[in-house]
Amino acid sequence: MSKASPSQLSAAEVAEYLRQNPAFFVEHDDLLADLLIPHQSGQAVSLVERQVKLLRERNIDVRHRLGELMDVARENDRLFEKSRRLILRLLEAPDVEEVIASIEDSLRDDFQVPFVSLILFTETQRFCNTRCVSHAEARSAIGHLLDSGKTLSGVLREHELAFLFGDQGSEVTSCALAPIQHQGLLGVLALGSRDPQQYRSATGTLFLSYVADALARVLMRQRPQPALQAR
Repeated sequence: MSKASPSQLSAAEVAEYLRQNPAFFVEHDDLLADLLIPHQSGQAVSLVERQVKLLRERNIDVRHRLGELMDVARENDRLFEKSRRLILRLLEAPDVEEVIASIEDSLRDDFQVPFVSLILFTETQRFCNTRCVSHAEARSAIGHLLDSGKTLSGVLREHELAFLFGDQGSEVTSCALAPIQHQGLLGVLALGSRDPQQYRSATGTLFLSYVADALARVLMRQRPQPALQAR
């Protein structure tokens, strides 16, 4: 067969090439969906059968992808409804202690998060129902995780998990962490799981960021301005 450019090939040359390479469409079956092949009723043509099979497989793949998107949409709907209930509970809380109890109870019970850590940054133990640490202590333990000011997720180091979750840190294999900040760094909210795939990098952070942002504003509203202030 001559080495003419594709624009110079005649129909006869293309036909001859296909005769000499009967497995061409086996190796290039993506072309079958673009072919127009006459098909007489009652007479099966092998290429038509291949084309139909290919289109059927593509249709199945599209249906599977659509099903996955629908599952994600339903999960997002459930997540939104839970988030709405949580935010309303925070807004209705009469004091900071109730705010703290509401968010921890909701994350554990409603969202079924096995490990929840809420740590507020202050120079004194101001609250009886949550852990408080100084800004210097937090910076020393997890400062680099807070520098970006963004929610992070993935696998943390052993000492970081110990700081966030205490004795339970050894059970946590993946974690999502959100700084609580509004007019200064107020604390950190961390969620942990025994499943190493639960909080993969860059997944599940939008919801946590939303909750942390709402929590920061509620905390600032509930207490005098100097109570929680970053150094």
